[in-house]
Amino acid sequence: MGRDKDRDSEAADLSYEGGRLRLYVEAPLLAGARVTPDEGQAHYLLHVMRAKEGRRVLLFNGRDGEWRARIAEVSRRGCTLVCEAQTEPQAEVPDLWLAFAPVKKTPADYVAQKATELGVRVLQPVITSRTVARRVNLERLRANAIEAAEQSGRLSVPEVHAPLGLDALLKSWPDGRRLLFCDEGGDARSIADALERGEATEAWGVLTGPEGGFDPTERALIRSQAFVLPVTLGPRIMRADTAALGALAVWQAIRGDWRT
Repeated sequence: MGRDKDRDSEAADLSYEGGRLRLYVEAPLLAGARVTPDEGQAHYLLHVMRAKEGRRVLLFNGRDGEWRARIAEVSRRGCTLVCEAQTEPQAEVPDLWLAFAPVKKTPADYVAQKATELGVRVLQPVITSRTVARRVNLERLRANAIEAAEQSGRLSVPEVHAPLGLDALLKSWPDGRRLLFCDEGGDARSIADALERGEATEAWGVLTGPEGGFDPTERALIRSQAFVLPVTLGPRIMRADTAALGALAVWQAIRGDWRT
C-alpha cells in the first residue's frame, strides 16, 4: 500500500491541469544533472503552464530514458531543472521509415506529427516530378516531431533527413530494408496481405507520393527495384497525407509494436 500511495502522489505531482509537463532536451540525463531549458521551453513552463519552483517535469533526450526533474531555480531569463530519478528506461520504436513527397504546409506538419506518434524512426522528404511543395522547412518538421514526441510519451524523436529526389532515394536505399510502395495503380496486393505473408524482415520503409501520385515513369522505376513491395490501400482514393498515415498504422498493427 505504501508504494501505491507513493506512486499516486508522484503521478499527482507530475500532472498539471489534467496533463503532464514533458520536454525533449539535448543534455545528458542522470541523477543530479542540471538542465537549462531553452528560451522557448522556459517560456512554455513558466508563462504558458505557469509552473513554479519545485514543480516536477518529465525530461527525455532519446538516449537516457525518461527522467523526473524538479524546477530548482527560476529567474527572469529562464529556469534550471535538476534530475531526480529515472521514470522509464530508454526504449526504441520499431525500425520503420517514412519516405513521403511533401504536400502543402499544414498537411506536411500533420504528417510529421502523426508519423511521430505512429512510431516512425526517420522522416525522409522525397521530391518527385509532381511534387508541388518543393521547399521543405526541416526545422519546422523537426519542431512538429519534437512536440508530438513530448505529447505522446515517446522516448525518442525521429530523424528528419534533407529532401532527396526519387532517383537518389532509390539509389541510396539501404541494403536489407524493404520499401512498401503505396501504389495507386490498383494491381498490387493489399497491404495487409503483403505484410502478413512477407518475409520476416525488421527494417522497413513506407513510400507515398504527392498530390496526383507518381507519374508512369516514376511508378515503373519504383516497381523495378528488388527491395520494393508494391501494395494497395483499399478501394478508395486517399489524400497523400491520409495514405501515409494509413500505411504506417497497418504496418504497426501487423509488424510493429501495436502487437504487444
